Amino acid sequence: MYQYTDFDRHFIHQRAAQYRDQLERNLKGELKDDDFRPLRLQNGWYVQRYAPMLRVAVPYGELASRQLRALARIAREFDQPSAEVLNTALDTQAELGTTHLPVGYGHFTTRQNVQFNWIPLTQSADVMELLASVDMHGIQTSGNCIRNITSDALAGIAPDEAIDPRPYAEIMRQWSTLHPEFAYLPRKFKIAITGALEDRAATHWHDVGLQLLRDANGQVGFKVMVGGGMGRTPVIATTLQTFVPWQQILNYLEAVVRVYNRWGRRDNLYKARIKILVKAEGQRYIDEVNAEYQNILDHDGGQHTIPQAELDRVAAYFQPPTVSEAAPLAADATTSQLSPKDQAEYQRWLQQNVQAHKNPALRAVTLSFKRLGFAPGDASADQLDAAADLADRFSAGEARVTHQQNLLLPWVRATDLPALWQAAKALGLARANIGLLTDMIACPGGDFCALANARSIPIAESITQRFQDLDELFDLGAIDLHISGCINSCGHHHSGHIGVLGVDKDGREWYQVSLGGSDGSTLSGPATPGKVIGPSFAASEVADVVEALLEVYRQQREPSEAFIDCVRRLGLEPFKAAAQAARHETRDAGKVVHVHLSTADAMTD
Repeated sequence: MYQYTDFDRHFIHQRAAQYRDQLERNLKGELKDDDFRPLRLQNGWYVQRYAPMLRVAVPYGELASRQLRALARIAREFDQPSAEVLNTALDTQAELGTTHLPVGYGHFTTRQNVQFNWIPLTQSADVMELLASVDMHGIQTSGNCIRNITSDALAGIAPDEAIDPRPYAEIMRQWSTLHPEFAYLPRKFKIAITGALEDRAATHWHDVGLQLLRDANGQVGFKVMVGGGMGRTPVIATTLQTFVPWQQILNYLEAVVRVYNRWGRRDNLYKARIKILVKAEGQRYIDEVNAEYQNILDHDGGQHTIPQAELDRVAAYFQPPTVSEAAPLAADATTSQLSPKDQAEYQRWLQQNVQAHKNPALRAVTLSFKRLGFAPGDASADQLDAAADLADRFSAGEARVTHQQNLLLPWVRATDLPALWQAAKALGLARANIGLLTDMIACPGGDFCALANARSIPIAESITQRFQDLDELFDLGAIDLHISGCINSCGHHHSGHIGVLGVDKDGREWYQVSLGGSDGSTLSGPATPGKVIGPSFAASEVADVVEALLEVYRQQREPSEAFIDCVRRLGLEPFKAAAQAARHETRDAGKVVHVHLSTADAMTD
């Protein structure tokens, strides 16, 4: 893992002190709310439906155990609303028919960050200082700037990886942090990077997607894709360059973002993302980027050319940790005394939650944070502490936030798998559902977010409740289910094999269902947005609709055919018909319940 230098630490401690001064002036009335707002946003502090929300940056997903413990402390001591705020929220939830408002939790996001939903703004400076004490912050997790750079959770350890992307991601993080030219872009800007054959970073869905590769001469460079994104207009990124030498990648990114900064729409919030510019201008945008890149090399001296010495310095932080491969098994590392039921459960866990490693003596293990009674990606303070303990005991003190909102332990000895399974099972984190239907992605939705049109968490809960049988989940196989509470697509519904989007109709919650999306992985095929399968459904109908879609798959699949392949072979019509039939059955049974949710404010934070 990258280790902060004295400069890094001085920088974030200085930033925390600066924020404290800004906060204190705001609380005294010396700094108006409108003037304070962009300052808090630059540090990751939003104001959401009921309370402030903090987004903590986790660059390319890597967390040390000490950082997990700091996050646990934030959840336990600070993610606690006042009685007045909580009562207001509970009254609203009662009107909606639910009371799902977890307090004292961290939330893993699809962009490998961690969010907290209840921290009082008066305590925000204390939290900033606590984060700084463990080399963390919320800088550029919000605002119209280059956001947290994401990567493959298996970076540096995946057998199919050609080049470890983490050193490059770290160099990009340092380049982009408070970049003076790009502090006020037309809109937020997101970069994802991978060095593997399998695209586990959803690079085609980002403003910039980068794939490390080697040319015919064995030289390392980047394939550069620009203009991907979800939201109101889902777009797959366009390839601008098939090979940019690694030394020049910052200069090329400088050109990409500079042209966007010059021509991106600032007059229309909904057309401000780079995907709109790339789609509208096409080859003209590409030509201008390439001309700007050449100008940077010819006239600016390629000032961001990466020296070999700098790459070597940063890469030295990412050497594999010392893990004793010959150490004896832990005392509880045997499964010989397990019941047949537990033996079967353990074998399924090995199949779903354990992945191969570059080092044949090691494995990568995913802890499932998709459990009944919890929102997808939610981790309590105790669970964060427990995950830190597991990281120390089994994974050289390191864990990683995944795109799928779980935690991955990257340095587990194969001989310790039985002991890890038993420890994780005792914590409720060993459910063997990784990659299956209930390993769903979901945003916080209308339970917390001021932008949401509908709630995501109750929908996720109803589907999870319906599909608790692991035999059934294994029979259905790999299915990506993604849920978003609004068109901003934080739940990545466009890329789900099954996507669910919350929409507002006359102040009521409804849900569009789409089929056939893909994030670009080998299993799912080329990145593509799903297609909506008809009119919206009521909240009480969604689980029935999902079950009806899966029944079509059960009845019409070919041997060993995956769900996404079956959808593509059959087309949407049989699934549409099944969904509409499920709607009518639900309504005939008198199950439809309409709930009111006030329309979200205009897009603010």
